[in-house]
Amino acid sequence: MKKTLFGLLFLMTATFAFAQYNTSVYNQYVDFNEAQYKNETAKAFLKADSILNNKEKLPAKTQTNFYRSLAKLYEDQQQPQKSILYNEKVVAAVPDYYVSHRALGYLYLRDTNVLIKQIKQSNSADQQKYKTQYFNLLKKALPHLEKAEACDHDDETLILIKSLYQKLNDQVGLASLNNRLKIFRANCIDLLTD
Repeated sequence: MKKTLFGLLFLMTATFAFAQYNTSVYNQYVDFNEAQYKNETAKAFLKADSILNNKEKLPAKTQTNFYRSLAKLYEDQQQPQKSILYNEKVVAAVPDYYVSHRALGYLYLRDTNVLIKQIKQSNSADQQKYKTQYFNLLKKALPHLEKAEACDHDDETLILIKSLYQKLNDQVGLASLNNRLKIFRANCIDLLTD
């Protein structure tokens, strides 16, 4: 009797909670996913704009999954700044989702080659500004790359992480890398659910 009553109460609560969200926006989200799956980029962006105007009408987990998909769409369209924006929203909501951490790590490093070129070609006054930007990008990328490496080992990523610590001349960070990877490895999420 108690189990039946509890089950009925749970079902009513879940139904009420879902009813608070707009099924029209959720249907747009489904259409967005379908367009993305079919490589209909223009349609996907159109649906995304509609969803972004009403994102609060989606359940929180669905919003996060939408941001993940939108980040990937922007990354595929060579729009790294927008991809960064939505990947940051994903890791803020689900800090252990290492796929977005990996994306962020590599996206932050995209501009480092441009900065190296600017460092080499600039006068000494501007050189320091570019060096500061360069080292800030390395520092920004490292925690994301470490989380990704901890959750999904990749030799190239590990080599990259070590080289970034060497470029930063951070021997302490390099020496403590294995301990951080063990800590990060404890909680890894590789799949988001709605």
